[in-house]
Amino acid sequence: METSSGPTVTETRLPLLGVRVIDFSRLLPGPWCTQTLGDLGADVIKVEQPEIGDYSRFNPPVYKTIGVYFNSINRNKRSIVLDLTQKKDRAIADELTIIADVIVESFRQGVAVKLGIDYASVAKRNPSVIYCSITGFGNESKLGRVPGHDLSIQGVAGILGKNLQPGQTPPMPAFQGGDFTAAAFATMGVLAAYIRRLTTGVGCYLEIPMYDSLISVSNVCLSGALSRLAGYAGKPEMEPWGRNPRYAIYPTCDGKFVTVCLLEYRTWKRFCDYIGRGDLALEESWADRHTDHGERSDAIRAAIGGFCRARERDALVAEMAEAEIAICAVYNADEAIRSEHARERGIVRYTEHPTEGPIPHLFDPLARAGLSDPQRKPSPSLGEHTEEILKELEADRGTQSP
Repeated sequence: METSSGPTVTETRLPLLGVRVIDFSRLLPGPWCTQTLGDLGADVIKVEQPEIGDYSRFNPPVYKTIGVYFNSINRNKRSIVLDLTQKKDRAIADELTIIADVIVESFRQGVAVKLGIDYASVAKRNPSVIYCSITGFGNESKLGRVPGHDLSIQGVAGILGKNLQPGQTPPMPAFQGGDFTAAAFATMGVLAAYIRRLTTGVGCYLEIPMYDSLISVSNVCLSGALSRLAGYAGKPEMEPWGRNPRYAIYPTCDGKFVTVCLLEYRTWKRFCDYIGRGDLALEESWADRHTDHGERSDAIRAAIGGFCRARERDALVAEMAEAEIAICAVYNADEAIRSEHARERGIVRYTEHPTEGPIPHLFDPLARAGLSDPQRKPSPSLGEHTEEILKELEADRGTQSP
């Protein structure tokens, strides 16, 4: 049973009740997509290979025996173990693809064809299926056979190279941007295809490359390059990357940090008046707010920096919240999930696991509107539902017999 706090959750019929999803994917983008579909009410059957299963089962850390990472992207699913190299198990997989509304896979190029569960093969026996293939760089590209790891995708998409300085190594990203953008586009694509199928009966094939997904949402990062591609100067660029002193990270006197986001003139003037530096709040255009502020940059940075360094982080954040000024804390991971704001929003909820006890998960914001299930089922053990699913298939065969 789940404990909860935070804003009220609306109880309604989940939108994907009755939809069956067969999940052949593993690691991150595919499982996050299918978990989301499961949260929306779909019956998600996760197909895993014997003994090993989804490789992410082995990712540390663990609660007692269950991996935290695996549990965080595989809730609300049922697991069946099938050896797809064996004829008998492939026949079962074929049956699953026949009864599927949605199939999600992330095989290497050519593997689905070899196993007979590629879209062309599946569509012959289930023409209305929605089939989503998540790839790294796109199967038809020259990089199509290169494993699509998030770091590779962020490098090729230009994210790691933004503001690259000679002789400096780009910092490692703290967020799996390529993985999660592909997962989000896969989810959006499946839902859009399902809505269309409701009125047309027509299925759909989607290939969702991580590269295409990430670069398509990098319009701000690539705006200068897009301008130059069109034959223009591409300068000056927006400066949300650290050179704008009003949109940057500053240290506090206790060795911690805060984010300063004083872009809009009204907010900037409020801050300047608050610290007694109205002389820095000169009239400016809307375009000025995203610049590096030129000759005034050093004075602005010194004023903000001096104000922040004179205070401890938490006291400063509380003071700024009272004044409605956008200076917020930089938390480490533990602080983030234990913060007062996280508690107020009910971000962390607990599900009772049969072997692990109460385990936390991060709350889905769609649940408050009654669109996703606030009552989480924990991630399945490997093959936990194999017999249950096989019995369901056997029952389906019985109903289809003449």
